[in-house]
Amino acid sequence: MSDPGPAAAPVGVSIVLPVLNEERHLAEAVKRLLRQDYPGQFEIVLALGPSRDRTQEIAAELVESDSRVRTVPNPSGRTPEAMNRAIAAARHDIIVRIDGHSFVPDDYLSTAVAVLQRTEADNVGGIMAAEGVTEFEKAVARAMTTKLGVGAAAFHVGGDEGPALTVYLGCFRRSALDRVGGYDESFTRAQDWEMNHRIRATGGVVWFSPQLHVTYRPRPTLRALARQYFEYGQWRREVSRVHRGTLSPRYLAPPGAVLGFVIGLVLGLCGLAFGSRWLLLGWLAPAGYLALVVVGSVLNARRLSFRSLLALPVVFATMHGAWGIGFLTSRRRTRVA
Repeated sequence: MSDPGPAAAPVGVSIVLPVLNEERHLAEAVKRLLRQDYPGQFEIVLALGPSRDRTQEIAAELVESDSRVRTVPNPSGRTPEAMNRAIAAARHDIIVRIDGHSFVPDDYLSTAVAVLQRTEADNVGGIMAAEGVTEFEKAVARAMTTKLGVGAAAFHVGGDEGPALTVYLGCFRRSALDRVGGYDESFTRAQDWEMNHRIRATGGVVWFSPQLHVTYRPRPTLRALARQYFEYGQWRREVSRVHRGTLSPRYLAPPGAVLGFVIGLVLGLCGLAFGSRWLLLGWLAPAGYLALVVVGSVLNARRLSFRSLLALPVVFATMHGAWGIGFLTSRRRTRVA
């Protein structure tokens, strides 16, 4: 029998993180990455924006403590620029995108690279496993992992392995990123969905695997949550303008709910003002929506504290309403030139 020779060395991996105002989570996120059981070489590239907290100091400490951690400047602070700068500085041909407030298990790299090689996909990703710390964050995390909160996307609620429109974060082949020209820096939000769309449009495969779990820390306040989902709605509509035919009922449900709620409310008030029984039927729309979120909250309240349960209907309504209003008010010139 002939000698097969030495086994090929595991491919090198560059982990890239866009980082801005991540004082609360950055150290733990990077420490978990450094614990990876991956047998090959890997590095961590932090693209640092102009943070208003101690993020810069924490990043400097991480660089000082481990030679596998490097930083690159990202003066704009925007995510797509951060990604492109970090990818340009990366040394390896496999690029793994992680956020500064996301935590991965010790086998994440090994699993992601194995799935990438087995499927021959251009990008693989898994589940955005939202987990809160405070009672409010736990309510948000629950809403973000239910069909009522975010629809039936597999990367939110789970599903079978296979090709997908998009995935959470991702393990990319550099060749795929080069083929589509990197991240589109005109998108403030929805840049991952837009990137995955271009990968698929050029013949590539985006692959979802439930083996890949990434712990995500949700926004800590109602105001921050509303702003996040308002921007999601704005930019998802911009994606639909740039890439025609990419809207689905899932994306139209929040603006539809907002319009139904407002129209029903106006009709109901007019019914009170003019004494019209027919116009009073308008109250059915807002009443029906409120009943939906209350009943949905109760049905999704397993293992939640009473305080989180009380917050859950407000969280659902905020996510739906902010996303819908953002979508409806999105202007054509939202993109950054």
